[in-house]
Formats: sequence, C-alpha cells, structure tokens
Amino acid sequence: MTGTIRFPHLGITLPYVIKSFSIGGFEIACYGVVLAFAMVTGLLIVMRLADCTGQNGDDYFDFGLIAIVVSVICARIYYVVFSWDYYSSHLSEIVNLRQGGLAIYGGVIGGIVTAAVFCKVREMNYLQVLDTAAPGLVWGQMIGRWGNFFNREAFGDYTDGLFAMQLPVSDVRSYEITSKMMEHLQNIDGIEYIQVHPTFLYESLWNLGVFVILLILLLKKKESSNGQVVFSYLLLYGAGRFWIEALRTDQLLLPGTQMPVSQLLSGVLVVVAAALLLGRKRSRNTRR
Repeated sequence: MTGTIRFPHLGITLPYVIKSFSIGGFEIACYGVVLAFAMVTGLLIVMRLADCTGQNGDDYFDFGLIAIVVSVICARIYYVVFSWDYYSSHLSEIVNLRQGGLAIYGGVIGGIVTAAVFCKVREMNYLQVLDTAAPGLVWGQMIGRWGNFFNREAFGDYTDGLFAMQLPVSDVRSYEITSKMMEHLQNIDGIEYIQVHPTFLYESLWNLGVFVILLILLLKKKESSNGQVVFSYLLLYGAGRFWIEALRTDQLLLPGTQMPVSQLLSGVLVVVAAALLLGRKRSRNTRR
C-alpha cells in the first residue's frame, strides 16, 4: 500500500492517507472511526432538533441507541445478501466490518422499522419522529461516506473531470478495476494509478445540500409531524443516489440480473415519496 490519493485537476496530492492506526497494539480502522463519529454527531443533532421543536431530546437518545445497533446489523445483512456469491464461500467474513461492507439502504430500512416499534411502545407520533430524525440521518450519511475515502472504495469508473481522483492500483480491490480504468492507467513516479469518479465525495456534497433543506423544512414548521421532512428526505436522497449509483463500479446487483439494487430502490423511493408529498399537498388544499 502506498497510501497516496491524488486529485490532479484540483492540484491536491495527499501523500499518505492511512486506512487504520494502532493503539496499544490494537488495530483501529479509520472506516470505523468515521462511522462512529457520524452516528454520534447525527444523534446529537437529532436530540437538539427535538428540543427545538418542543419534544424531549432524551426520548431520541433512547431511540438513537437502539436504532444505531439495529441499523448497522441491517446494513450488513443487506450488503451480504446482495453479495452472497462472495460470502457464501467466505462465511467467516460476514461479521468482519473492518473492510467496509455496510449498505446504507439496509440501515435506513432498519431505522424506519425501529422507529415504528419504538413509537408504538412509547406512544409517540411516528411521522413526527421520522421528521425529526431525518436531518440527523442524512448528516450521518454525509459524514459516513468519508469512511469510503479512507477505505479506497465506492468510487466510479474512469473520468477526466474536475474532481477526478487517482488511486494506486495496489490500494484498491482488483475486481473493482474496470477495463476502462486500465485503458487510462497512469504511471506517476513508478506507481500505477487509476483515475476515477470520487462518488463518495459526490454523495457527501449532495447530502450536505439535503441536510440544509431538511433543516429548513423542520424548523420552519416546528410542530411538523405530517411526514413532509422524511418524505422530502426520501425524494432528495433517492434522486441523488439514483444518479451516483450509476457511476459506481461496486454495485450490488439483483440476483440473476445486471440491475443495481440500490439504484432500483432509489427510483422507487423517488416515485413513492413524490406521490406522498403530492397527496399531502392536495389534502391540505382540500381542507382549505
């Protein structure tokens, strides 16, 4: 591993980006540190938003602790299920998260189901909880994508665009290198680099925009409990993910097809969320 990551058109060269570090002889993956930071800060944001909207932030702390555990498990299950050709022959690696392998949509599904059960037990408004949690969720997704940066994963095919990223061939998984990347292989100071779309960066920036929009929607109507915020999240995140997923080389495919499952799910979410928002708007106009 050389550790170098380059953004040639931006004039940026990071000479040694680590994947992990050691404390007391125990190896800690940067991927895990980034995800932990994303989860903790996302939860703190949700608790603060709950207080700002007249709710009890402590309820969201309890919900967050449960949702984080369930979401991580569901994210892993989702990833393993759609990568079963590999894991069926490497069963011992199913519980190894150090090299990544968490699918965001699996985590989102886990969080939504957890919210339903939690709200039933605590007698809380389900849509209000989802509305309040949505900004913290997309914040966590925005930060969490940088775990892919440290792992040199979740990138797209070859590009010569402004944000093109160069990675040493020796630092990435060989099965993620396409023929197009190999055609444009570059040798810099004796090191072979592929040049790719930094899709983790695209998604992180997109999620930042979604976070700002959701924050405005939630705080504009502090009593929000009608699903506007969470439906907007599903629409906006789904739209961005639909585009970005098409660029990636590590897509999870529906068994027996060449269709990326996350892109298909994104398209469905966009349509469903748009219909729900439209239905909500028509219902409000009818009441007037």
